[in-house]
Amino acid sequence: MFAAAQPASADELPVNLFTGRGFDACAAPSLTTMRRWARHSPYGAAGIYFGGINRACAQPRLTPDWVASVDRMGWRLLPLYAGLQAPCRKGGHRLRRIDPAQARDQGRDQAADAVSRADALGLDQGSALYLDMENYPRGNARCTRAVLDFVVGWTVEIQDSGYWAGFYSSADSGIADLAAARRAGLGPLPDALWYAHWNGRARTSKAKHLSPQAWSDHQRVHQYRGNVRESYGGAALTVDRNAVDSAVAVVRY
Repeated sequence: MFAAAQPASADELPVNLFTGRGFDACAAPSLTTMRRWARHSPYGAAGIYFGGINRACAQPRLTPDWVASVDRMGWRLLPLYAGLQAPCRKGGHRLRRIDPAQARDQGRDQAADAVSRADALGLDQGSALYLDMENYPRGNARCTRAVLDFVVGWTVEIQDSGYWAGFYSSADSGIADLAAARRAGLGPLPDALWYAHWNGRARTSKAKHLSPQAWSDHQRVHQYRGNVRESYGGAALTVDRNAVDSAVAVVRY
């Protein structure tokens, strides 16, 4: 059962806010690339996949030293956790999905793992940790309920651990379902949303499926274009582009 919507605990946490442009990439780039992009690219934030059973890329470079080094360069980090996915999401046999009967507990367990991994990398309390819930077909009530139960479990554990609870998904699936849950007064829901809507518009206002009042106080990241090859300072990456107005990582070193 959902509880009534409650004020986000993040209001009481330390916070590191960033407003500007960001990118995310499947694997953490080399320090040389990050240094060149810091000097020559329009980006000031970088998304990093720091854990999760469904993480697609190995992360040989993602270490506490890498995190501290890019923070000193001036980068702000957006940590992404690729956990269990919606039970109705299509995919190969390797895709691990939520069990609807255990969704709330699984959300809490995955959040606890995320906190442990974040802490090991030097991502301190007050950081936003974004659950990556990839696009799934809407219209299946059982699937939607499982996702929302999982997100509630994630949110509670992340907040109880002293972090901001973030959530990434497609504007047309996970974000739309969370917006509907908010309108229904259900929760607790994440403190910040990162929505994928590849419309090419680098802004966080006028978000699809979100009312102007929803997650509007420095609580949004908009992934507005995906799978773009870009080169700055002679270093090339394939990235997704993001407009950021939200909490980022607090780095400890």
